[in-house]
Amino acid sequence: MSAVLQLSGIVKAYGDNRALDGVDLSLPDDSYISLLGPSGSGKTTLLRVIAGFEHPESGTIRFNGKIVNAMPPYERGIGFVFQNFALFPHLSVEENITFGLVNRKINPVADSQAVKSRVRDMIELVGLTGLEDRAVTQISGGQKQRVALARTLVTEPKMVLLDEPLGALDANLRARMRSELRIIRERCGVTFLHVTGSETEALAMGDTVLVLDAKKIAQQGDADTIYNRPGSPAVARFLNCYNLFSGKVDGNVFASSAGPLPIVGFAQPSAKPGYAIRYDRISIRPAGVAVAEDEVRIEGTFVASEYTGAAINAFFSLDDGKVFEVESHLSQSSAETYEPHGRYSLVWKKGDALVYA
Repeated sequence: MSAVLQLSGIVKAYGDNRALDGVDLSLPDDSYISLLGPSGSGKTTLLRVIAGFEHPESGTIRFNGKIVNAMPPYERGIGFVFQNFALFPHLSVEENITFGLVNRKINPVADSQAVKSRVRDMIELVGLTGLEDRAVTQISGGQKQRVALARTLVTEPKMVLLDEPLGALDANLRARMRSELRIIRERCGVTFLHVTGSETEALAMGDTVLVLDAKKIAQQGDADTIYNRPGSPAVARFLNCYNLFSGKVDGNVFASSAGPLPIVGFAQPSAKPGYAIRYDRISIRPAGVAVAEDEVRIEGTFVASEYTGAAINAFFSLDDGKVFEVESHLSQSSAETYEPHGRYSLVWKKGDALVYA
C-alpha cells in the first residue's frame, strides 16, 4: 500500500519548549489511522503542522508525493475536523456543508446545480437527510459531528484530520459514531488521521495505531500488536491495561520494589527498563498458595473492586504501597467476592509478562 503522508524529522517549538522533537512517520493511503497520546503530548500540534496551520522549525512533510512545507493549508488537499466542530451558528445544516465548496480559494464551485447535487449526496452519505434546513443550534452533538465531517468531505480532500472528534459526545453516542466514522471513511476511500486520548477508541478504530510519547512516535502498528506487544513501558502505560514495575534485569529475574520477578524469554530493548503484566493475565488465589514452575506470585491486600459490566476490576495494595489491578471477565467465571483488607496471592505465567531492558 502506497504512503499518502510521510514526515521526516519534524521539529516544532514554541520558544524554548519543543512540542514535537523529531517526528517520523509514514501513513498508508485509504486507511483509518489512530493517533494516541496523553494530554500535552503534542497530538493537536502534529495535526496542525500536517494541515499547514503551524510551520515546523525543521523536517520534511511529504503529502501525495510532494513536499508541502511551504504550501498554505488551502492548497494541500487536507481536510480538518475540529474538536468543537467550528460550525457557523447562523447557517443551516445545508448551508454549513455548502460553505467550503463555494468559498474555497482554489476551484470554488460556481454551478449551483453541481453544488446542490454534491451537497445532497454528502448529506445522504453522513445520514443527515431531512435535516437540511435545520439550524445547527437545533441539532444533537452527533448530528453536529456529521455536519462538520460533511463540510470537510464535500470538498473532496485526499486526507482528513480529526482532532478528538468524539470528545464532546456522550458515551453511547461515542460508541455509535466510531462505527459510523469507519463506514463513512471506507465509502470515501480517503485516509482519516484520528487523534484521541482514549486507548479504547484508538484500538477500536485504527487500521494502524500511532502512539506519541516524549514528542516522538513511540510505536506504530496494528491494534493487536500495540495492545499485546507495547514497544516500551510508556506505551504500555498509555494503554491503561498493564501493571508496570520499575527496576532492572538481573540475570533471569527482574529486580523490582515488589521483589525479584522471574523472567523467561526475550527482553525488549528500551530506553527505560520495566516489567509489565496485563490486568487480565492475572489470577487471584489464597495467600501463600503454591504456584507452578512457570508461574510468578506476589502478595497484596485487597482494597476494592469495580464492576464494569463485562468484567470486574479488583485493586490490591502491594507491600511497597503500589496499587495492583486485576481484571476478571465475567464471561469466563462468576463474580468473586474478596475479604476487605484480606491478603491474596496474585499469580501469572512467566511467559505472559513483557520485560524491557
